Amino acid sequence: MRWRRFASIAAALALAAPAAAQEKPAAAKISLTRLDCGTVRVNRLNAFSDTLAYPGQSRDLSVGCYLIRHGDQLMLWDAGLPNALKDAPFTTTGDMSATLRRSVIEQLAELGIKSDEIDIVGVSHFHFDHIGQLPDFPAAKLHIGKGDWDWLTASDRPRWVDPKPFAHWIGGGGTVEPVERDKDIFGDGSVVMFDMPGHTPGHHMLMVRLAGMGPVLLSGDQAHFQENYDSEGVPTFNTDRADTLASFNRFKGLAKQLGATVIIQHEPRDIGKLPAFPKAAE
Repeated sequence: MRWRRFASIAAALALAAPAAAQEKPAAAKISLTRLDCGTVRVNRLNAFSDTLAYPGQSRDLSVGCYLIRHGDQLMLWDAGLPNALKDAPFTTTGDMSATLRRSVIEQLAELGIKSDEIDIVGVSHFHFDHIGQLPDFPAAKLHIGKGDWDWLTASDRPRWVDPKPFAHWIGGGGTVEPVERDKDIFGDGSVVMFDMPGHTPGHHMLMVRLAGMGPVLLSGDQAHFQENYDSEGVPTFNTDRADTLASFNRFKGLAKQLGATVIIQHEPRDIGKLPAFPKAAE
């Protein structure tokens, strides 16, 4: 009798297994597209080193924004330079100047996407070259590091912290999620904001897992160019030196453990690591 009972249980499990497998949802298809969000011309590169590692040097830095497709959901990572800088000339005075050729909305239109179809905008931090076109996406849910959000909404915030691009969300017109530590955006481990404070109080980078290319790490401003990344250099305008160095340690540890492709968002030499627009990495 006991044998028959075990046999019937085994048969029931065998019949149930295919049904359970069919009920499991298929993994969402994910792609990553780079958008050109401008160029910053740095006249005094030593601004990016508190040890004065780049005396007399200058260089152009790229500004990248990124479209992530997760199944039928769309996410924008960083929002680039403000549209007011479109076709602006570079200057030789001051630490840096910036220009923009095409807006994010113009590039999305080439992909057949309207601004109100973007479900989520994640920003690495609150500096002007990462949030300039944020107001163009009022329907999107905003993800931003809590440390940055706290500064943006504080009555005694530093005078150089500009809350105007965030006015829609600060005023309650849009949905915002201040990200305190790490954030699994879609709940399946495919797109994760990692806490990397130091550049700003709530600075984050983004990991995107692609089926073909594997994990990709989008740096935010953990580093601005390859030499800066290699030497773990700290810009003079970072908010916390110790946090910056700890975040470098974590970033490089993640890159090694994941075997990830590192994209330094301001490094022109890294643009070629992803397909040229309008193609996407998958």
